[in-house]
Amino acid sequence: MSTATATPAPPAGRPPAPVAPRRGASRGRVTGSLLTTLTWILALGFFFPVLWMAMTAFKQENEASSSPPTWFFTPTLDQFRAVVGESGTYVANSAIATGVSTVLVLLLGIPAAYALSIRPVEKVSDVLFFFISTKMLPVVAVIVPIYVIAGQLKVLDNIWTLVVLYTAMNLPIAVWMMRSFFQEIPAEVLEAAAVDGAGLMKTLRSVLIPMVAPGIAATALICVIFAWNEFFFALNLTASQAATVPIFIVSTMTSEGLFLARLCAAALLASLPVILAGWIAQKQLVRGLSMGAIK
Repeated sequence: MSTATATPAPPAGRPPAPVAPRRGASRGRVTGSLLTTLTWILALGFFFPVLWMAMTAFKQENEASSSPPTWFFTPTLDQFRAVVGESGTYVANSAIATGVSTVLVLLLGIPAAYALSIRPVEKVSDVLFFFISTKMLPVVAVIVPIYVIAGQLKVLDNIWTLVVLYTAMNLPIAVWMMRSFFQEIPAEVLEAAAVDGAGLMKTLRSVLIPMVAPGIAATALICVIFAWNEFFFALNLTASQAATVPIFIVSTMTSEGLFLARLCAAALLASLPVILAGWIAQKQLVRGLSMGAIK
């Protein structure tokens, strides 16, 4: 008959001995803290130029160009008043070129993405490669023929020329993005719509577009960012009537005097529309960009 040795219980009133933390767990916490600190340092480093631009926009020109830099100053809105008073035409041109080109991209890109995903045509990979290959050619290599053609058609310094170019510039990216969103739609949804007697346009308008609305919003926002910030075409194809906001920002740089504070004020105001659009559509943007991430 074997007897089991019982573990003696600790004396009454004495707390149990603390369990020493495992070495691996403490090392993991230290590594996590270091990574978090490094991430914050990198984030602040990337954000510092934006913060410096915002601070400089509220300075006087002599304070903005002082050496060493002026850290403590009395904020002023003089630079913003000057910029707002001169940028009306530029902002209107950018709004027209960005808004109309984005609408055209969506009108053309949604049917193309549908055809390449849900109703695939022959040699889909070749079609997709053709779309994206248009982004591989450097812009500087096509500006001369575009300039010659625009001159022959007498559409230089015309806002609708920029609309056409911005549409062509953003369409390949939009097709690729929206194709991945359409591929996430279950086939059963399309079969149910066909059973109910829905045609192609009704299925696309009433079933597919509402389901991929976050992806469309994300695509539209990216097109807005690219078109609003585009500089090369606007610089070479416009003069005074169709110049956009990036051209106005460059025009604040003169050799006749100080311009740094005014330049920062113009850049800050130019970035606000895109920032506001991203902030308003942030939920749709995050959801849309993650729709095609997991297959």
